[in-house]
Amino acid sequence: MSKYEEALEKFRLNLNDEETNWKTAEIIGKSEVNNTPDVLKFLYSCIDLTSLNTEDSKENIWKLVETVNDFEGSNPDVNNVAAICVYPNFVQTVKDALTADVRIASVAAGFPSSQTFTEVKIAEVALSVADGADEIDIVLNVGDFLEGNYEDLSVEIEEIKDACRDAKLKVILETGLLKTAENIKTASILSMYSGADFLKTSTGKVYPGASPEAAYVICQAIKEYEQLHNKKIGIKVSGGVRTVEDALRYYTIVKETLGKEWLTPELFRIGASSLSQNILKAL
Repeated sequence: MSKYEEALEKFRLNLNDEETNWKTAEIIGKSEVNNTPDVLKFLYSCIDLTSLNTEDSKENIWKLVETVNDFEGSNPDVNNVAAICVYPNFVQTVKDALTADVRIASVAAGFPSSQTFTEVKIAEVALSVADGADEIDIVLNVGDFLEGNYEDLSVEIEEIKDACRDAKLKVILETGLLKTAENIKTASILSMYSGADFLKTSTGKVYPGASPEAAYVICQAIKEYEQLHNKKIGIKVSGGVRTVEDALRYYTIVKETLGKEWLTPELFRIGASSLSQNILKAL
């Protein structure tokens, strides 16, 4: 038995999807009480402001960074977004343009499919970090996962984590493809044991994006892992999170499942492009 299979034995994996659905529905039923200005301000500070488009260029990424720079200090009651997330080839552009106190995040390692050589993934991560990325978002090798090839999947994440050096590693589970609660929890556990600092729901590119049910299962896995190892892993929801109501649902799931300790940009993120403006309008 591999060390990864031994790790899985410490967790309850035989989850019932219907039970997960109704528990999630019960939690998000409380989200309306969290619709307050203070919560909305906090949610703004948890955004990874994202531009991952085929038509991205140095010019439009520079303009995106300028909007973040311009916001810095403009509203003393609202902290700036947590990070700007771009493709690896634009990390240097963000670094050159950025004056605000905001992190630089880069997708890497064959995003969004994770289908390339491990050596290429490691090189892309290392180059992103060298250019100034503070955080790296990679996609779990879902093909290996669905085949039960947990060892190759986990070793690859460990090697990528080494290439991150001091940068935080977010592992994207692509929950819309994993589908079941059991798969999502298993992938969460393997990623945490392999060095993930954050678990992220989705790429939002091909398969269904974040869902409250997936976020709930990920939070459960994070909670159990913290109880076993006294280590807090962050959660990032991404893919289709556009409205204030969407953001409040995920805030409520994190608050009710993991507790107030996770209500900080260091442990809770929302990957989005339009959400920031929607929150400001609501405020």
